[in-house]
Amino acid sequence: MAEARGFLGVSSVNPANRVIARDGAHEIEIQRSRFLCSLARVGDEESAAAFIAGIRKQHWSATHNCSAFRVGPDGAIARSSDDGEPAGTAGVPMLEVLARRGLTDTVAVVTRYFGGTKLGAGGLVRAYGRAVAEAIDAVGTLRRARFAVLEIAVGYAEAGRLEHMLRAAGHRIASIDYGGQARFTVHVPLTGADGTAQFDAWLAEQTGGAAAAVPAGTVDLDVPD
Repeated sequence: MAEARGFLGVSSVNPANRVIARDGAHEIEIQRSRFLCSLARVGDEESAAAFIAGIRKQHWSATHNCSAFRVGPDGAIARSSDDGEPAGTAGVPMLEVLARRGLTDTVAVVTRYFGGTKLGAGGLVRAYGRAVAEAIDAVGTLRRARFAVLEIAVGYAEAGRLEHMLRAAGHRIASIDYGGQARFTVHVPLTGADGTAQFDAWLAEQTGGAAAAVPAGTVDLDVPD
C-alpha cells in the first residue's frame, strides 16, 4: 500500500494523536533493580485496565507494577498508578512521557524487581520515565491522520489506467470492487481548508473530466512518523 503522500503531501495531523507502532517491551537495569516496560495499543479504559491486570498477573512476584495510559482524542482520558511506590514517583512521570510524545490509545506498565538499593524520589522519577521513553523508542510511533474516503466509478476499460495513475501519484487505494462498474475506494489526505479540492482537480485532469470522486465520509489512519 502506498504511503499517505503524493503531490498532495501528508494530511494534517494533530501532534497529540500519535500511537505506538506496535506492542512491545523493553527492559533497563538501574543499580540492580530491573525495570521492564510493557506497552500496548488500546481503544478504551477497559482495554487498558485489562492489559494492566494481565501484566500484574504475569509478574505477580514483582515489587511493583506501575502503570499509565492515555486514550481518546488528544489523550483526553489519562490515568496512572504508583502501585506502592512513593506518591508521584512512578505513574506520574510515566504519564508525562506519554503526554510529551503526544501518544494516545497507549498503555504502559513498568514492572520493577527491586535490586536492593533504594533510588530515592528523584531516582525513581528518572528511572520510571526513562523506562517508558526507551520502550517507546524501541517500538516506534505512528501519526494518526484524517483522510477523506472517496469513491470513483469508471468502466472496465478505464479501470486499469485509473489504478495505475492513482498508484503512481501515491494515493491510497483502499479497495476496488468490480460490479456493474469498477468502483475504487480511495483514501485522500485532508489538507486544511482545501479539503479534497486538489485531488478532484487532478482526477478531472487525468481523466478528461470522465470520472468524479464522490465523498463517502472520513477515516483516521496511522501513517509513518
